[in-house]
Amino acid sequence: MIALYCTGTNVRMDRSYPEPVPLVDEAVLSVTHCGICDTDVQLASGYMGFKGVPGHEFVGVDENGDRYTAEINNACRQCEWCARGLETHCPNRTVLGIFKHDGAMAERVAVPKANLHMIPDSISDHSAVFIEPLAAAFQILEQLTVFRGDRVAVLGDGKLGILCAWVLRTASEDVTLIGKHDKKLAMAGRDVTKLRLESALAEHLKSYDIVVDATGNSSGLETACQLCRPRGTIVLKTTIAGSHQLNLAPLVIDEITLIGSRCGPFPKAIAALEADMFPVENLIEAVYTLDQAEKAFEHARQKGAAKVILEMSS
Repeated sequence: MIALYCTGTNVRMDRSYPEPVPLVDEAVLSVTHCGICDTDVQLASGYMGFKGVPGHEFVGVDENGDRYTAEINNACRQCEWCARGLETHCPNRTVLGIFKHDGAMAERVAVPKANLHMIPDSISDHSAVFIEPLAAAFQILEQLTVFRGDRVAVLGDGKLGILCAWVLRTASEDVTLIGKHDKKLAMAGRDVTKLRLESALAEHLKSYDIVVDATGNSSGLETACQLCRPRGTIVLKTTIAGSHQLNLAPLVIDEITLIGSRCGPFPKAIAALEADMFPVENLIEAVYTLDQAEKAFEHARQKGAAKVILEMSS
């Protein structure tokens, strides 16, 4: 089959990639659409040392023509962590398109049947690509109680940052998206306050109860520390191929709570899209065919790029 292969330092097309061989508990889906996210770009820069087919934001169809997406953590479902309902932290897990499991930037993908979520007819293919990152945004509300009066800042005007701002706006009346690109900030719409990074640092130091780092940049956590009030909370969404260089003293001095946040509840994301709560398709910048995957990936690498989608049928 045709697939985009990650070598650990780059990506390349492979027109004779082996077909997926499903395990006993897995189903094979024919992929129709797959989003390229910042994690995929980081994988091609050495993040996780991944070699294989990337891609985890996808829509696929089974032999009956039903549409599905799938959660990305493939747990063993036998260990102590799985027994406690913490499958996303299973020490034996593989991760779709990220760790020891081929992903969906290919004609077909094998995924655990337990991870499947059927996509309602009312959700378009392009919107359904956002189920996984939107679920990650909803994870913040699973981990943290956000009150209506909380001052919330989301650092990073990329796709995930905007999704986080939209989700947090359902809980707080005061959400500010902070970034460097006016065009991308504008995509957040009227319900979210927009602020350039330089203005935030000049006027709002130690002002926010909650700061979410969705920058995808190693400097994001340091900036979050500058904006978070004493005894506030920082939610870290950024994963990068490099390492953080950070003075941890501000976390101690200001008694800041730091929360790592990753995958989230697919049912809530699907329900939100079904209710047309968020205009996710406004975040799409370009659509390429699988044959154009290398070009699509280069587009996604560009600074300031919005969502790039692969459409498998040419």
